[in-house]
Amino acid sequence: MEYSIKGNLLKNLPDDASEELLNIVYQHKNIRIEQIISSGQTSPEMGWYDQSENEWVLLLQGNAQIEFEDSGVVTLGTGDYLLIGARRKHKVVFTSKKPDCVWLAIFFGD
Repeated sequence: MEYSIKGNLLKNLPDDASEELLNIVYQHKNIRIEQIISSGQTSPEMGWYDQSENEWVLLLQGNAQIEFEDSGVVTLGTGDYLLIGARRKHKVVFTSKKPDCVWLAIFFGD
């Protein structure tokens, strides 16, 4: 079966991302691809993300920081990517506003 999907993750961005925006670009069986737009939003103060899936993120635009419960803060800039293993507790502690952060996140199982 052939699939044809075309789009541009950096076009038609909102003028004001007052809340984080999530767009599922593709989903099938054990994979989900999302576009996430953040503008100063961070994870809630209490708690950590503790996901059952692996997450590979690519920061297409902006600057961000992700904190890991067991190893401190990782700083990301435009073009940086990061693989977050399943069950690795983490949270987003900073996202830039000018420019907004545009993420490509790929979630997948083992």
